[in-house]
Amino acid sequence: MTIGSSLFLIAVGANLRYAVTKATWHAINIHTVGLILMIVGVAGLILGIYLYAVRGRGAAVLVDDPDAPRRRVDY
Repeated sequence: MTIGSSLFLIAVGANLRYAVTKATWHAINIHTVGLILMIVGVAGLILGIYLYAVRGRGAAVLVDDPDAPRRRVDY
């Protein structure tokens, strides 16, 4: 789950939890569904930020291979 989808789940859950006036829809409590979506979104956001910090972005490791062909550069 990416950070963007986590924020989307939090936003949808907050809308269901706080903006919907009809609390039940047949046998489903909409406020509870909103709360569950917000909890899943926050958990995904924490996991996404953790993985982003651990893996990093653009951190390239350069390995000097002695068998790699070399180019001569004359300036």
